[in-house]
Amino acid sequence: MSEQTQVIFATAVFLLTYAVIVSEKIHRAVAALVGAAILALTGILNPEEAAHAIDFNTIGLLVGMMIIVGITRQTGVFEYLAVKAARQARGEPLRIMAALSLVTAVLSAFLDNVTTVLLIVPVTFAIAGQLQISPIPFLIAEIIASNIGGTATLIGDPPNIMIGSQTHLGFMDFVINLTPVVAVVYILTIFFLRLIYRRQLMARPELQEKIMLLNERDEIKDPVLLKKCLVVLFLTIMGFVLHQYLHLESSVIALSGASLLLLITREDPEHALHAVEWPVIFFFVGLFVVVGALEKVGVIEAVARFSLEITQGQLVPAAMLILWISALASAFVDNIPFVATMIPLIHDMGRLGGMTNLDLLWWALSLGACLGGNGTIIGASANVVVIGMAEKRGQPISFLGFMKVAFPLMIMSIVISTAYLLFWYHYHGPVSLVGTLAAAAVLGLVTVLLNNVLFRPQDRSATKVLSKYNEA
Repeated sequence: MSEQTQVIFATAVFLLTYAVIVSEKIHRAVAALVGAAILALTGILNPEEAAHAIDFNTIGLLVGMMIIVGITRQTGVFEYLAVKAARQARGEPLRIMAALSLVTAVLSAFLDNVTTVLLIVPVTFAIAGQLQISPIPFLIAEIIASNIGGTATLIGDPPNIMIGSQTHLGFMDFVINLTPVVAVVYILTIFFLRLIYRRQLMARPELQEKIMLLNERDEIKDPVLLKKCLVVLFLTIMGFVLHQYLHLESSVIALSGASLLLLITREDPEHALHAVEWPVIFFFVGLFVVVGALEKVGVIEAVARFSLEITQGQLVPAAMLILWISALASAFVDNIPFVATMIPLIHDMGRLGGMTNLDLLWWALSLGACLGGNGTIIGASANVVVIGMAEKRGQPISFLGFMKVAFPLMIMSIVISTAYLLFWYHYHGPVSLVGTLAAAAVLGLVTVLLNNVLFRPQDRSATKVLSKYNEA
């Protein structure tokens, strides 16, 4: 097969694989594996090259964290946190939405987004049922919060895992450089969600009192196992914090934590491995091979050269291009294959353009891909999972219904990210960190004051109307 034929064939297989993944007619893991098999069978990649294209650090990190989370979820601690949050909100629907969103965002920063929503959504349906209100506003808020929270850390979202594995960036780099802007985005997003749903989320006082009667301690199923899991989770997170300084890959930390938890809990390995989402793992394997073929035949380098011509080799225009394209693309296609394609492209842009420090481009890719997933119901895996769970319970969320709320909020988050990246470029370091956190603190204070003005009178009037209705 000639070089030109290889380029055409590899590009055709990539585009066809991508189209099948987007169409969801065939499971995305099957589509990726078939694409990889075709490329290997036709000799575009030999077995050694195919194996080399697979990022085993990403695979190891995902497997390790899935095992840890799979064992920990048996304790009921995640349901405990959700019920605790609802009680802390005193049964008021708007406050419950904000509380559950906060729990979702924080858990998503340290766990897989899909796992987080799988744990929180059933509790959400139960709470909405108690209050006799629609769960849809809660679900939309949790979807958006999971993608925002996952943006904050190396392990929070698959795109970040992939970026961290292919660069020098470690856990604390993501925390220091992304958590401040994520805090700003989260505060404004929740404020606007409360504003949007303030008239829909009303419940009778007696129903709110039922939430206060729930006991979060009843959710804990195995206190002994919980203590062991918390110890291992703490050690694993500390390992992520220190892995750069210890010169250890993040996958080594995750797999070591999983091995330790299996050892001290005496969990049946076969049962523990059921918690690993193997279709996701093999989807990554196939995807890495398909993208590796594009890299080998020179397609990635050609696209990189074209991108450099558009941006004239300037770092900031390149970052803005990556941020907005990533956001808009990730709103309509799965962000994982998009990021898998973009990573080698950015490497080539740096090599061809003589850019020695590509950190700005990596942060642009992370913010665009992770936050862009909030644009539509197909933008991220967590979105699709929640929509499916809602449909099974007779609470369908339409594509346009979700988009009219989420897409403007996604655009707002990318506008904020644009301003942040420009600020970071000129003042990165302590100034950027402190300045953005200060802005988040001010926004938090302002939104609290606005909440008191906008929502509390509404709550009182709603309660008053409902009381009169009950008396009648």
